[in-house]
Amino acid sequence: MLTRFDPAFLSDSGASPRAHAVVIGAGLGGLASAMRLGAMGYRVTVLDRLDVPGGRGSAVVKGGHRFDLGPTIVTVPQVFRELWAACGRQFEDDVDLRPLDPFYEIRWPDGSCFTMRQDRSEMEAEVARLSPGDVDGYRKFLAGAETRYWFGFEDLGRRSMHRLGDLVRVLPTFAKLRADRSVHGYAARCVKDERLRMALSFHPLFIGGDPFHVTSMYALVSHLEAEFGVHYAMGGVSAMAQAMVRVIEEQGGRVRQEVEVDEIRVADGRARGVTLTGGEVIPANIVVSNADAGHTYDRLLRGHKRRRWTGARLKRSRWSMGLFVWYFGTRGTREKWSDVGHHTILNGPRYRGLVKDIFLKGRLAKDMSLYVHRPSVTDPSVAPDGGDTFYALSPVPHLGHDEPVDWNKMAETYRARVQSVLERDLLPGLGEHLTESLVYTPETFRDRYLSPHGSGFSIEPRILQSAWFRPHNISEEAEGLFLVGAGTHPGAGLPGVIGSAEVLAQLVPLPQTLVQS
Repeated sequence: MLTRFDPAFLSDSGASPRAHAVVIGAGLGGLASAMRLGAMGYRVTVLDRLDVPGGRGSAVVKGGHRFDLGPTIVTVPQVFRELWAACGRQFEDDVDLRPLDPFYEIRWPDGSCFTMRQDRSEMEAEVARLSPGDVDGYRKFLAGAETRYWFGFEDLGRRSMHRLGDLVRVLPTFAKLRADRSVHGYAARCVKDERLRMALSFHPLFIGGDPFHVTSMYALVSHLEAEFGVHYAMGGVSAMAQAMVRVIEEQGGRVRQEVEVDEIRVADGRARGVTLTGGEVIPANIVVSNADAGHTYDRLLRGHKRRRWTGARLKRSRWSMGLFVWYFGTRGTREKWSDVGHHTILNGPRYRGLVKDIFLKGRLAKDMSLYVHRPSVTDPSVAPDGGDTFYALSPVPHLGHDEPVDWNKMAETYRARVQSVLERDLLPGLGEHLTESLVYTPETFRDRYLSPHGSGFSIEPRILQSAWFRPHNISEEAEGLFLVGAGTHPGAGLPGVIGSAEVLAQLVPLPQTLVQS
């Protein structure tokens, strides 16, 4: 039975109707957008197919262990403070953010390690310990990272890049900063030690990029860490998502879980609302999609002729890698493995070769590098008394290559490999303490998050897939349609998806103009 949206929801008691905004997806980009739209005066409805808010930043609980499913590192906390301030609130009143020291430790197979901290003198001492001749080059790298931060994050990242003229005006700066050079290429020009080159160039992997091909503009992440630190939200990123929902609801908005948008309704060239998979029609003055940009254009606009983001163009796009994530709990280990901190990066024997297998060849290698998250050293609430909660993340090929991995057959085999590496290099005796276990593969990302090819971070942030070349925040396919989240400008990562909502607020019309028209 077709059920239409109740128009009474669009108005306050006794007041004239307010412009209605529908936000597709309760990921952090969608929730941040709903907060900003609510602050502008829109009545907002957020629609999400999962049973909890947060999208990839949600969590599941098994056997007393809370597993944060996605992002674990919070950088640039001021973007959250600015978001809350735009809603007339204080971020610290709703979220307990803890600075981490150290940020993380990087380990190599030869037994060497590198500890990342915020203090500049301590970092220079760490560089000197690893490679004495590279201290000056490290300073040069950080200076360039800061320059790229002011241009790439504070300038380009905080405004829309949907007009070709926006790109033309910044081309001289791109040329001056050698944006054509990769992050690894930039690091290699500054330092000579291969381990240090890895430590300064791997950050694009956190947003789905190949360090050997992603533009050197992303070296700005090193400045973000050095300037603003690395933080953890007590309760996990999922607690931040819950706090965002509370703000939306207190603004008069509504967040509906376990409902899936089937199609964006377009009439006379304008987005008019959405249709849910159950047939319910929800009209709206504007539609904001936090769904993956590929899913938005290929699926949600499938009945509408597209000019720019056609199916053929999406097939030609390069997508970020897939992710294999093993979430596991242990008992009686809180005091065990005392040398293992909140974040650890375990390098395999190869860097360039492994990245090439993942991004270019689409081949599941026998060796691996792992990002290991142990939040229980900071937040004991994530695990039962005396226990630990972990996740180990391995970058793997996405499902769009010619011979994709069949994870129905390979998941347990690969999980066992991950466990073997952890027992050998980081967590000896792990198997004796295991309790809970949960595995996410690229197939999970495809099915749970509707991510094209099961990619972990949407479209890869190469130079010709960034800024103007990336799906725009204001869609050219239908008036009144806007995009936020990892697949649009400015890109993936918590600062990027929160920033996309800031850009959205600059683009949407004032709600009273829509009602008057």
